[in-house]
Amino acid sequence: MLTILGIETSCDETAAAIVRLEATGETPTGTILAERLLSQTKAHAPYGGVVPEIAARAHLDELDRLVAETMAGLDWSDLDGIAATAGPGLIGGLLVGVTFGRTLALARRLPFIPVNHLEGHALTIRLTDGQAFPYLLLLVSGGHCQLLRVGGVGDYRLYGETRDDAVGEAFDKAAKLLGLGYPGGPAIEAAAQSGDANRFRLPRPMHGTDGCAFSFSGLKTALRRAATQCAPLTSPDIADLAAGFQAAALDCLADRCAYAMARFAQETPAPHRLVVAGGVAANRALRARLEAEAQKRGFTLAAAPPEYCTDNAAMIAWAGAERLAAGHPLPPDLAPRARWPLDETPHVKDADGGGSIGVSTGLDYA
Repeated sequence: MLTILGIETSCDETAAAIVRLEATGETPTGTILAERLLSQTKAHAPYGGVVPEIAARAHLDELDRLVAETMAGLDWSDLDGIAATAGPGLIGGLLVGVTFGRTLALARRLPFIPVNHLEGHALTIRLTDGQAFPYLLLLVSGGHCQLLRVGGVGDYRLYGETRDDAVGEAFDKAAKLLGLGYPGGPAIEAAAQSGDANRFRLPRPMHGTDGCAFSFSGLKTALRRAATQCAPLTSPDIADLAAGFQAAALDCLADRCAYAMARFAQETPAPHRLVVAGGVAANRALRARLEAEAQKRGFTLAAAPPEYCTDNAAMIAWAGAERLAAGHPLPPDLAPRARWPLDETPHVKDADGGGSIGVSTGLDYA
């Protein structure tokens, strides 16, 4: 049994959590003992996106208090280690979290475990649902859009990723263009509910092409052109544009997942599982679409509760606990890094969509 304090400061959430991992057979059992999260959404909303300096200063101001509140009722001797996000993310925030966590671990004579933020997302489903390995992972957030085979702790194979923007970033920029505010994902989803997704003919970049790569820059450009041609925008115009954008983005995600599921099924014995994680995984329309696609191909879909799809410290504590339990935690002196892929092997540059340079020129329209 391991009890870990986790710290998350990679972007615009300052968070701390204590998670307990108990080995109970094929999959460990996870319990969230305490957690605190401070969102900076209001601070960044006037800018339509995250301002790195504002985020780092907020982490610096609030982290000590949040950790103290999380530890209320517990003794430091109850902990087996302290984990903190070391990347990828905004370097200022990462430095705050890692420096605080490492110093605290040193003072309390506890192991310090640097954690890859993406690994936190990748393993969250094991904390919330006790998911067994292996599974296919669609990781969709403001900074990342990729498909990976998750074979175990530290065992990740990239099938494909975005060649330009992440889907969450595309949602944020689309919402800003339409005057819907920040964060963009929930705003687009809400506006799309009353819109006509068929009114505007928006492209589906990479749709129908071989491989598992994504692209969203062409979709954003098409949305801007459609909005410009329709200006000045009325409320129905905005709802229709939001609905059209969301439908196009979801079509792209579902199409790429179909290719990944076919590849995963060839490489992996049944049962076959598709897991969706990251902030965009909270989108209900996306979950419904992926559920239908998974059922067609004999996969089961799993997703964490919405509050654990977005950035949180429980997933960081859990990833640290999983690493510690597996006997291969990352070096405690590992330096924070803004970029840090889960799969660092040479095949990530393969032509099947592992992040190679260039953007597909094929734009498939609905």
